[in-house]
Amino acid sequence: MMRSSEETGVLTQFGARRRQMKMKRTVTTIVFSLAALVILTSCGGKVRYPNYYTLNLPAPPDPPPAENAHATVAIREFRAPAYLRQGGIVYKTSPEQINFYAYHRWAINPCEFVTNSVIERLRASGHFARVKAYDGRPDIEYVLSGRLEKLDEFDYAGGVKVEVAISAQMTNIGTSTTVWTNAVSEIGDVNRTDVPAVVTEMNRTMERAIEKLLSPMPAEVATGPPAVERN
Repeated sequence: MMRSSEETGVLTQFGARRRQMKMKRTVTTIVFSLAALVILTSCGGKVRYPNYYTLNLPAPPDPPPAENAHATVAIREFRAPAYLRQGGIVYKTSPEQINFYAYHRWAINPCEFVTNSVIERLRASGHFARVKAYDGRPDIEYVLSGRLEKLDEFDYAGGVKVEVAISAQMTNIGTSTTVWTNAVSEIGDVNRTDVPAVVTEMNRTMERAIEKLLSPMPAEVATGPPAVERN
């Protein structure tokens, strides 16, 4: 079918307009992309990566058990509130408000750290014949379980401070009775208003808290019955 010259001219003009509109959209997309790239480059600068911290308490000595130590104990991993298990270092601007540093995080789970520290210090005390991490085996007399209640910086009580609160209890697995329990809360003052100083004071405060938590261990729990009297 033959088209008239008038129809052919109309189609040519329509095609030209479509190509022109497509080219304008392409140019607009490129301009917006370049503008976004300029904005990101000027605002972003270099990428900021998180800083990671760990608690680092002095290692206790590891003497052999005392001659009158017969009891064996296993330590369950300490628990903690959900906010302390999210990885970020916590600071509070009021008793009700919990905040996290965006670029300052724990390199180790604080619950795991407290658990290992308690194991090391009970071994070093010489009060028990054997101290181990809890593995579910019934080859021990006692199980110690606990909770890290607080590991916080708080900025609302005059200056910057840190608080460490820990609780623990020991159960005789043969009788299912609680034979010992204790809870401590320690507060430390931070001399400088930067995160490394906060972590340093958390170290010192944590050390005091763990020492106080374990210091009143009853003698009858630590010594236990003589080995010859056990079933």
